[in-house]
Amino acid sequence: MATAHQVHISPNSDVGVFSSSPRDDTARVASEALQEDMLKHHVFFNQQGFHNHIPHSLLSIYAVGGSPDDIEAAYKRNASYQRPVLPTDNGVVEKMRQTGNIREHFGKEKHYPNFLSFFQKEIDEKGVETVLHTYLFAENEQAQNLFCRLWGGLVHPLIHLGFGLEFNQPAIVAEALAQASVHEDKLGYEFFLLAEKQAGEVGKAGSKTLMQLLDEIRTNKTLSTSAKYSDKNKIFDGVLGRASQEMLRYASQYTVSPDQVDEKLADMMNTVVYYTAAAQRPNKAIKLDFFFLHCVNSAIFFSRLIRVPGASQQTRLRLLEWKGRLDLLMYVSRGCPELRKEDILNHPVTKDWPAVFASAASHPEDDGHLVKFVRAVAHAEQVCKPYEGQDRESMPVKGKMWLQIANMAVDSTVGAEDSAMWVRSTGFEEAWENVAGRSRL
Repeated sequence: MATAHQVHISPNSDVGVFSSSPRDDTARVASEALQEDMLKHHVFFNQQGFHNHIPHSLLSIYAVGGSPDDIEAAYKRNASYQRPVLPTDNGVVEKMRQTGNIREHFGKEKHYPNFLSFFQKEIDEKGVETVLHTYLFAENEQAQNLFCRLWGGLVHPLIHLGFGLEFNQPAIVAEALAQASVHEDKLGYEFFLLAEKQAGEVGKAGSKTLMQLLDEIRTNKTLSTSAKYSDKNKIFDGVLGRASQEMLRYASQYTVSPDQVDEKLADMMNTVVYYTAAAQRPNKAIKLDFFFLHCVNSAIFFSRLIRVPGASQQTRLRLLEWKGRLDLLMYVSRGCPELRKEDILNHPVTKDWPAVFASAASHPEDDGHLVKFVRAVAHAEQVCKPYEGQDRESMPVKGKMWLQIANMAVDSTVGAEDSAMWVRSTGFEEAWENVAGRSRL
């Protein structure tokens, strides 16, 4: 049985929003590896705050039907460079439990093991739903601050929470809340809350799609050129540093009313899959942008997050609005790349979905980003299918394009001539310097 202290995956019940023939033997091996990871490894694998992706990788491999050998290989590969766990201060944990005040320790990496122990105890005692409602979704300053931190670190805490909720693993939920607790809240206070205030309220009917807003953004030179390749942080130094008011003006126009939830969910998934795949250079080999990947890889969880138990309607709408605004911000921060639909339409399909999943699950270098991406694309295809019969420019990905994009992801990361699996910040010429030229027939 899965608890906040014990990972236990069952292929009979823990299959997530998208799975493809999950295996019982893989579930067992993955459960053992995830338990070991929780007990032995820290949340960051280096001093720069790069994230431990082991739970993301293993749960995705399990979901797409990977084998026990795939799990073992991925775990061994990724465990090799992890930092060991930090010591838990039980005095700090007990004080947090007695007072309910956890905010004073927010943003401090050394307190990750204390937060993990705290949330494990709270979940085992009160359940996931109550803990989420109390510490993340409540209408008080402490919960709002933690909600802001959930979106820090390139949304890794949110992705982690998504995995925990999707696969019914309280231990992964506890890790996610602990991880969010030690991240920064800057993006929340300098972007999300300001955009929300400018929008007027949560849950207003949205009149513009993400594709419409992207088209408008590209014509705004102040905003579209605000990020520079030389910026250390392209979001804060670039977009929000040079064009914050312009960014907020467009971001605040993305809103979701209660009757738009399903359509906006599809709109969001379609848009991020499209701009991730279409952001190419005609003279360079196909590569996907590492930062855009996170917009896609987090999108899958909104099928569960917008229906998470214990959350109010306002929280559900807020989650979806913030995700759309993040996707706009991320696109601008990578230089507003040209979107070349023809590169998707012209890409050959050499693998069907089972072959795509098998290639991603067994990839010899993947730390989880690839297998997460192809699963998210496959799920997005299902979510967007009801809208395919309609003539919608707002949802450009349809039909065969989903499988073409999955093939692009696998083909561009297997047997590449250069050593990089991904391009970083695709809108800038400098990002493509070391990418091989595109072969011509």
